Amino acid sequence: MTPVHQLGVLDILLLVAGLWILTKIGRRLTSGKPGTKLNGPPSDNYIFGVNRRMAQSTDGSLIFQGWAAEYGPVFQIPTGFGGHRTILCDPKAVNHFYSMERSIYIKSKLGRAVISSLFGRGLLWAEGDGHKRQRKALTPAFSNAAIRGLTAVFYDSAYKLKAGWDTIIDNATDGAIIDVQHWMNLVALDSIGIAGFSHDFRTLDGEYSSVAAAFESLSFEGQSLLSILLFMLGTRIPLLVHLPVERNRIIAKLRREMGVIATSLLEKTRREKKKEVPDETADKSVIGLLLKAEEENAELYMDETEVMAQVNTLLVAGYETTSTSLTWALIELAKQPDKQTKLREELIKFGPTDPTWDQLGSSLPYLDSVVLEILRLHPPVGETTREAMVDDVVPLAEPVRSASGNVVDRIVLRKGSIVTVPIRYINRSEVFWGPNAKNFEPERWLTLETDSVPAMDLQGHRHLLTFLDGPRTCLGKTFALAEFKAVLSVLVRNFTFELPDGAETQIVRHRGLIPRPKVAGQSGAHVPMRVRRV
Repeated sequence: MTPVHQLGVLDILLLVAGLWILTKIGRRLTSGKPGTKLNGPPSDNYIFGVNRRMAQSTDGSLIFQGWAAEYGPVFQIPTGFGGHRTILCDPKAVNHFYSMERSIYIKSKLGRAVISSLFGRGLLWAEGDGHKRQRKALTPAFSNAAIRGLTAVFYDSAYKLKAGWDTIIDNATDGAIIDVQHWMNLVALDSIGIAGFSHDFRTLDGEYSSVAAAFESLSFEGQSLLSILLFMLGTRIPLLVHLPVERNRIIAKLRREMGVIATSLLEKTRREKKKEVPDETADKSVIGLLLKAEEENAELYMDETEVMAQVNTLLVAGYETTSTSLTWALIELAKQPDKQTKLREELIKFGPTDPTWDQLGSSLPYLDSVVLEILRLHPPVGETTREAMVDDVVPLAEPVRSASGNVVDRIVLRKGSIVTVPIRYINRSEVFWGPNAKNFEPERWLTLETDSVPAMDLQGHRHLLTFLDGPRTCLGKTFALAEFKAVLSVLVRNFTFELPDGAETQIVRHRGLIPRPKVAGQSGAHVPMRVRRV
């Protein structure tokens, strides 16, 4: 049998032809009354539509920006084999979409297949009642009271990081060149390990972690055309995401590494639980809640595969998103030393003690503004794509002209429609955030309420879509914000940051599990900076 990675042109043509036939048959069986046809860009070719262009772009938000300017706040893009996606940039439509995410708009078969292959069938994969049950079981671990108690963990990790940098700087002159992204990875992994699973990975102490190594080596740079093609064809045949091509082998390797550590964490906690006196506080930790849900008589029962999937999901969410956001924060502050100084002055003025969880949220307005601005400019997830399970009527804030020339104030989406909200584009859009939308301007948050920018029509945390919205809003939002603020406050209060070529240093996006920043010319996702003590 010919290995998948050695498929020839004829094999690919036969695969495409077979898919074309299946698509035609499927459309005949499911065709009904059409929904609203909208304007949009022409297809690049029948096989890919515009998918190949989007997949190869380093910043898809710029492509969405051009289309929105030309076709309006709702439009349709061709996705290959005659299919299309509806893109929602209208605030009323976006709010409606997220409010109906559990009942009408769910992940496509491809989306669920990808999530299942990477994490398992946990909270990210689940829909409907299964999602409600899993989310309810985990919610106590992410309550305000729980995060208030975990803030000390975030500070402990931040000070371990500080100690490591102090040692490096002691052995250098004029500060030291430090790959800050690598260290943000370590602080994020150690924090989620202790806060979520009562396990110290000790990567900040120099211990090797196979999970950290797998995360750092994860890269989708330079994929073959076959890998891209098969992934795109997965929109029609989700089983294709399991074929052993390059992309899927990378994902499988990470899944194996996470599986080993998840099994180890669960077995260790089960052993310790048998020895210890019952502790109500411990039962409200992530690992405690998972073990409680695993009991056969549990009200919110989860089987072993679901429990494993939750560990995988929370490991990735706690590691990837926080480390990436912290790295972006240091980059933006290094590019604008005046804003770095302004933040440092606020932190020093606060006093010598570390802010409590409540003070992180209410007593440091510029720190809050910096964090929000990073989340606006650099959302870890660039878009939300879902499939309509039933017909739906989507209201619009502003009427648009349909493809037939009619002016409509709502659009009809039929069952099976694929719908996308381009988060990164909306977060950075001049339409919503004004002429300086693409600039790092934390000050905008200090006057947001009085400025009444159009973004205030958007729901979501502080009018941002970064944490999504509605019934599937990010469960770990409060956890992420507390960790982000605690770690950043320690670093900026104690160190200064400077990029290799100053503000002119070119930063590009590295294709990993989520897009990561890197200094142009680096072979991987590395961000070296000159770090000095204050």
